[in-house]
Amino acid sequence: KSLRLRIRKTVKKNRLVSRLIQMCVVLIGISFLTFLLTYLAPGDPATAMYDSLGITPSPEMLEQARQSMGLDKPFLQQYVDWIGGIFHGDFGISFSKSAPVLDLLMKRLPATFRLALFSLGLMLIISVPLGILSAVRQDGIADYIVRFLSFLGISLPGFLIGLILLYVFALKLGLVKVASSSVGMEQMLLPGITLAIAMASKYSRQVRTAVLEELHQDYVTGARARGMNQWEILFRQVLPNAMLPLVTMLGLSFGSLLGGTSVVEIIFSYPGLGILAVGAVKARDYPLIQGFVLWIALIYMVVNLLVDISYHYIDPRIREGED
Repeated sequence: KSLRLRIRKTVKKNRLVSRLIQMCVVLIGISFLTFLLTYLAPGDPATAMYDSLGITPSPEMLEQARQSMGLDKPFLQQYVDWIGGIFHGDFGISFSKSAPVLDLLMKRLPATFRLALFSLGLMLIISVPLGILSAVRQDGIADYIVRFLSFLGISLPGFLIGLILLYVFALKLGLVKVASSSVGMEQMLLPGITLAIAMASKYSRQVRTAVLEELHQDYVTGARARGMNQWEILFRQVLPNAMLPLVTMLGLSFGSLLGGTSVVEIIFSYPGLGILAVGAVKARDYPLIQGFVLWIALIYMVVNLLVDISYHYIDPRIREGED
């Protein structure tokens, strides 16, 4: 038995090491591709930097700025210097903001993190009960209403939902501020609802599909034959088995939200990562763009890794397969 346990631990450790190596390889590939695309992009960052300051530079000033930015070096030398700095925690200096890229990203991360958690929580509160109701009342009035609302929510673009909420609750009713420098619950409410509506429309359909699939399994028929209550079957047996696809979608959605929801953040002037990235693109701030893309890639891979690890604890069938 002890040998078997040691073998299981070794296999799990090797799998984790393999995933981490794959993550490193993918990150290096993404970093190279991102650096290449920004290198080939039209425009001059030095000129853009002076334009943002309202200064008309001379050729000598432009040449000096390019040298200070390291833009006079060959492509491979620029990439090696940049990737070498990343391994030491240095993502470079933002051209437009004259500040370390990592500091700018970390400064905006808490606001985006809170907004992501709030919108995900709100989405679950809406989508899970509606999806269960739609599945339990299949082809009934409640099912048709939920499916219509989910279709409507998926069809409406996020910016339109945000503008409607902003017009009604901020301009007409005056319940929230249009823009604010602080990041509290009041500032998160409307952008969180905007994100939650779009996600809840999709998730309610997924929950409905997963619950319906489980309701047609043989173990549900057996439980009913033994006289178990319908809601007991639903909450004790059906929902735990239907959680796996939901967890996968939650992981991907959380990574997407942390990557930045630019349109929603711009509409509500929410100081998150998305609005920072849009400003970097406008200013041709290559170090900030590169750092942002690398950050998104890292978030997605870490979230996916955590989701894969969670499968082991959520689904006992996976544990039995590993045994």
